[in-house]
This record gives sequence, C-alpha cells and structure tokens, in this order.
Amino acid sequence: MAGLSRGQCARAFGLTLLLSLFSTPLFAADAPGTHEGVASCGGSTCHGRLAPTGKTVRQNELITWQDTTSAAGSHSQAWQVLTRSRAQGIAQRLGLGRAESAKECLGCHAEPASARGSKFQISDGVGCEACHGGAGGWLVSHYTVGVTHADNVKNGMTALEDPRARANLCLDCHFGSAKSGQFVTHKMMAAGHPRVSFELDLFSALQRHYDFDADYVKRKPLASGIKFWAVGQALAVERQLSLYADGVHTNEGAFPEFYFFDCQSCHRRISDEPNAALTAEANPGRPLPPGTPPFNDENMIMLSAIAKVAAPGEGASFDAAARAFHTVMAQSRDATAAASQLAGAARNLAAAMAGHAFNRGETFAALDAVLSGAAARYTDYEGGAQAVMAADTLLNSLVAQGQVDRKAAEGVRPQINKLYAEVHDTNAWNPAEFRDAIRQLAGAVGRLK
Repeated sequence: MAGLSRGQCARAFGLTLLLSLFSTPLFAADAPGTHEGVASCGGSTCHGRLAPTGKTVRQNELITWQDTTSAAGSHSQAWQVLTRSRAQGIAQRLGLGRAESAKECLGCHAEPASARGSKFQISDGVGCEACHGGAGGWLVSHYTVGVTHADNVKNGMTALEDPRARANLCLDCHFGSAKSGQFVTHKMMAAGHPRVSFELDLFSALQRHYDFDADYVKRKPLASGIKFWAVGQALAVERQLSLYADGVHTNEGAFPEFYFFDCQSCHRRISDEPNAALTAEANPGRPLPPGTPPFNDENMIMLSAIAKVAAPGEGASFDAAARAFHTVMAQSRDATAAASQLAGAARNLAAAMAGHAFNRGETFAALDAVLSGAAARYTDYEGGAQAVMAADTLLNSLVAQGQVDRKAAEGVRPQINKLYAEVHDTNAWNPAEFRDAIRQLAGAVGRLK
C-alpha cells in the first residue's frame, strides 16, 4: 500500500472487495465484441489487487485506473465529470438536456451503447475495454495457460502495442471521428468545452499502468517513445484532414467548422489605437494573406520536423501538399481534394514511421528539428504547445532507451518547465518569448549529446 493515502486505501479495499465477487473465473462472457464492464476485470486474482505484486503483470491496474489524484485516473472519471456543473452548463447552453445522458457527450465519456453487456455500468466511464477492446471474445481465454497475446488479439483484444492501432483508437476521442458523439464542434467549445489537443506518447505515459520489463518484451514488441510520437503526429494529421474532407464536418451553417482552425488566429486582442502592436504573426509554413483564419497545423509542424529526419522523401511530398492545401484554403471554399491529398501524404508518413527503427542520433536530430529547425513556425499557441510536449517526449525516449543519463536529462528539466509555463495560459501566449525559451532548451539539449 506504499504511496496510497489512507482514504485511497479504504476506497481501493472497498472496490476490490466488491469486484472480487466478479473475478473472471466466475464470469460468463457475452458475445464477441461485447463490453463486459470494469467488474469483469477486477477480481483479486486478475487486475484488482491493492499492490503491484503480480508475476506477469502488476495486477493492480484497477487501482491505477481509478486514482483520482493523477492523470492516470482521468478515464475512470470520464462519465462522472458529465454530472458536474461545468458539463451541465455546456449541455444547457447547447440544449442537450442532461449531459450524462446526451449522445453528443457519451460517445467519448462512456463506451458504445450498442456494445454494452449485462454487467456494464455507465458510471465506469472510459473503462478497460474502451482501450483494450470489448472482452466478450477474449475475457475467458486470455488468462488460460498457453494463450498468447496474438491469440487475444485474434479474439478481439486491441493491439495497443502497435503505434498505429493505438493512435487510431485514441484519436477517436482525443481528436474526433465520424462515429456518433465523437466530434467536438466549435459550437461545443464556445459553450465551454475544453480545446482538444493530443500527443500520443505523452498521453500514453500519463495513463500507463504496466511495466516495460522483460516479460512485456517477451509477449509484445516494444516500440520506442519517438516512434509512438511520430506515428501519432502522422495519424493526427491524417484524421484531421480526412474529417475535414468528408463533407459532413466541414461547415457549420454559413461558416466553416472552426474546430479545424487555429483558435488564436481569431481570439486575439483587438485595439483601434494607432500605435497598437499587431498580435498576429506571419507563418513561413502557411502562404496565407493577412486576416485569413489558418487551418490548425500544430501536428503538421511536428510531422514535417520528424519527416526531415526519418523519411525525407515522403517528407518533401508532405510539405508540398501542406503548402498547396493552405494555398487552396485561402482561395476557395472547396479544399476537399487538397485535404485528401495531404491526408494521403500523412498516411504514407505514418507507415514509414511505423516501420522505422529510430537510433540515438535520429532522436537527437528530431529534437533539433523541433527546437531549432521549426522554431520560426511557432507563431501560434497550438504549435508551441505541441513543441513543448514533443521536447518532453523525445528526451524521455532517449532516457528510457538508456541513450542519455537520467541525471543529466534532469538537468534540462528547468528549461522544459519554463516552456510549459509559456503555454500554460493561451491568453498570455507570447510567441517571441516562447521562441527565446525554446532556443535556451535547444542549447541545453545540445550539451547532452
């Protein structure tokens, strides 16, 4: 029970005692693909232990999932937040009724209604099966002696160790999809919903409830942090452009669906004073005339940076397609063809990144590309926020692979924390100050080589 407060211990004990009644050997699974609910995973011989004492996996995964004191517990609270005042206010402004029962909310704050089994509880929020796949086909077999991870995947478990599988799953809620209730519109954000941003490796690290030990490597391939980051960036761009090009999500009445655009391009301070300084900056990656709302290119900037290191040929095609897309967006309401072409270029880069083995030199080169090569493109808040997460992810990847000494890397932490402070408040965003801070980090990282 080390590391848990007395209150956490009491809650954990009560939950484990309750869930032990539903330990997997006594649980009758439903049809393949059915979401059986968190209780089906929570037996004390399965994933409901109070401490990480399992021989193969920790077996206390449920405690991690429900920990409300850390980001790792956020999925367990996904439905609960809909009952609170902020969500109720958003739903009221949008005329959705109660947020906890609105289909526009439940697509991401719960699990699919069509797949819920008899023991499923909506209050579980985003439970085990939201990520690992409906357990109806593999619940009973996955603890059987001799069954492999490949067997579980064949029976319906999601292969989350595959960066592309994980990215496509996470993006459904953390960016959007064509499925019911899985798209955060600009109207929702205007009503108070948080801005959506995503970085696959960092978000995965915050949610992690497993160990990268010898047993893990024996059962599953181990992808590096930089690979998860690179594939995540590529598929975020692909998802963004595919949704924009589908015609369903492109417009909201007479206006474009502003969800796809850079928020700060419009939400800037306005002054009629003759000596007022302009707060908008031209971006060298976007050939746009002044006053044109730019398509949000935060993931495009990151993808362009890593492509120059790991796939320069595909990267050149991607950069050309990106410039063509921005040009068309400034000239015409119909950018479907350009969006589809750019989505295809991002898809090709995702495949290239997934098959690439990143070495120490390339990871440092990626850091250089993000911190120095792309610095001129950090004119807007979204791009800056992605750059900070990228720097954190890539440095952690070097440490995790034993390519940089952990203590030496900790010496760079003050510069990274300074960058996080720079992007803490969108309303206080200052691109010139941010670029100064990122140059300081580039110098500190250079000394780690």
